[in-house]
Amino acid sequence: MMLEIIEIKNNTDLKKFIYLPEKIHKNHKNWLHPIYRDEWILFDSKKNKAFNYCDTILAIARKNGKVVGRIMGIINHRYNKINNENFGRFCFMETYDDQDVFHELVSFIEVWAHEKGMDKLIGPFGFSDEDPQGFLVEGFDQPTVMITNCSLPYMAEMIVKEGFTKKMDFVQYKIETPKQIPPIYERIAQRPEKNGFKLMEFTKRKQLKPYIRPVLGLTNDTYTEIFGYVPFSEEEMDDFAKRYLPILDPEFIKVIVDSSSKVVAYVIGMPNISNGIRKAKGRLLPFGFIHILRSMKKSNQLDLLLGAVKNDLRNIGLDTMMAKAMLHSINKRGLEFIDSHVVMETNTKMRAEVEKLGGEVYKRYRIFQKDL
Repeated sequence: MMLEIIEIKNNTDLKKFIYLPEKIHKNHKNWLHPIYRDEWILFDSKKNKAFNYCDTILAIARKNGKVVGRIMGIINHRYNKINNENFGRFCFMETYDDQDVFHELVSFIEVWAHEKGMDKLIGPFGFSDEDPQGFLVEGFDQPTVMITNCSLPYMAEMIVKEGFTKKMDFVQYKIETPKQIPPIYERIAQRPEKNGFKLMEFTKRKQLKPYIRPVLGLTNDTYTEIFGYVPFSEEEMDDFAKRYLPILDPEFIKVIVDSSSKVVAYVIGMPNISNGIRKAKGRLLPFGFIHILRSMKKSNQLDLLLGAVKNDLRNIGLDTMMAKAMLHSINKRGLEFIDSHVVMETNTKMRAEVEKLGGEVYKRYRIFQKDL
């Protein structure tokens, strides 16, 4: 048996790295292709600004001449400095069900991180919480939504055999859309309205542009307690907008401003486009983008992506004000379900709010850790 680990140093090997998962998951009905245009940008040190403050390494495993696994190592110096941490990360890991290959890939990153002075390795966790995180440990029979992991059961089993233990879990809820807005929402939403807070709703993407930086600036201020969150630079805000603005539906973006027109809360959702991505096989051209747009119009589910409320205004009803407006838009469009996206298992406040609406956990992802 010939097994070797090859560091990615050219586009030929990077192409093998990027497209390996669709071979591993060829018969996995719930797996979702990434949008490959985004993948090429994500792994390009000239286009992805995160490379400016991260040490990185990418590698593939080749066994008897066949590519059988991949892994990325990251040291996010910005995050480590802000949070007084000293850990490396592994991410974007894929292998067939082969412990030897898995071991060699993880060991490769362990040695790399240790040589860089790190005292711990965690993962799967990418540049920030905007990347897919954790190995799936519950919900293997459920469909995948954008920007979440869809690992096979053996991945979590093999990482434990390498001496890793649980760091934390993220859960994902599915909610059956309430046909009637709860009366208590109506009452609570009136309070901030009477105190000068204004709900902003949109019909065109161009209306969103003035709010991009204020919204992401609020995210920077309020996500400090979210594990792995790295504040956006202004350049990264612009890149984020370029990536997502073309596929967002303005109707499912709600922003609240105060009496000075300053953004104090927001929520962003979008109709689920997984079926379109699957039909397009992650490729936008020549006709993939048409499949994605069609699936957005035919979707019966809203996927929540981001949301925040200014820290000192969290208990005055702004979240209820947005929820009321969002539920109205969801029912108007006839969407039957809402997906919460991933929520830290320790975020008891948000979990309680989702569960009040009847949300049930249908997926669980686990991040692992190991001392080096």
